[in-house]
Amino acid sequence: RLSSCASFPSTSRKHKRKDGRDNCRRHPLYVDFADVGWNDWIVAPPGYDAYYCQGDCPFPMADHLNSTNHAIVQTLVNSVNPSAVPKACCVPTALSSISMLYLDEENKVVLKNYQDMAVLGCGCR
Repeated sequence: RLSSCASFPSTSRKHKRKDGRDNCRRHPLYVDFADVGWNDWIVAPPGYDAYYCQGDCPFPMADHLNSTNHAIVQTLVNSVNPSAVPKACCVPTALSSISMLYLDEENKVVLKNYQDMAVLGCGCR
């Protein structure tokens, strides 16, 4: 049996919304490098908008959920037999890079572009 996607507690789960606000989408997440203990080697920026994906991938899937054909079929099977397979997961489908100044092993300041650091879009996969 496959495990389902990780989920985070939400106050809206008690009353299921019908308007799609619980569907898979991008949510704000600011990463402060001091909060995660990286400010001793990252010079700049002090943090960045990383965003994250969360939400339902309901059956039937709407076009705006940016689903793969596999995810659509998996969700169909789940709707018929939930114990056979979990629903598709809400995950990043597009990511962007950020540039950071950091201190290397010799305490030299280095500028580096880090790929796939910020979520641009989410979808059911």
